[in-house]
Amino acid sequence: MMLRLCLISLCMALVISCRYDLAEATLGETAQTIARDSKELSGALLKSTNRASYRVQSIASGTTATTVREYVNPSGVVFAVAWNGLVHPDLHVLLGNYHDDYRKALSGTPRRQGRRGLKVMTRRMVVETWGHMRNLQGRAYLPELLPEGVSLDEIR
Repeated sequence: MMLRLCLISLCMALVISCRYDLAEATLGETAQTIARDSKELSGALLKSTNRASYRVQSIASGTTATTVREYVNPSGVVFAVAWNGLVHPDLHVLLGNYHDDYRKALSGTPRRQGRRGLKVMTRRMVVETWGHMRNLQGRAYLPELLPEGVSLDEIR
């Protein structure tokens, strides 16, 4: 019985430590984090689409039926992420180092009566969520890293 308890405790400690080691930044980091995000979100990398001033890499999660798109500028840095699906993805994974800023700003953002959308702004980033049951959408972006000429309407 004692051995079993020790093994369970050891496994939990390993899972928790691995979780935090893997959850490094994505937004504002290099495109190399996309493969890690795919693994963290239990998803599969889909097509990569090249635009005039950026590239979009899509990740589909079969477990949550959610698609995440990561937008990469010509310097190879992820400047925005967008998603749609049955549930919102794990924002800790997508926002990385910006997640704490987001949580603080979220706690200070008042909810408007009758609105399903939410816009959370910090000095460095913007996170928007909207939609309804079975069609939840959102995006997060770093205004300072938006390539010149890219409209926010393109980040969907």
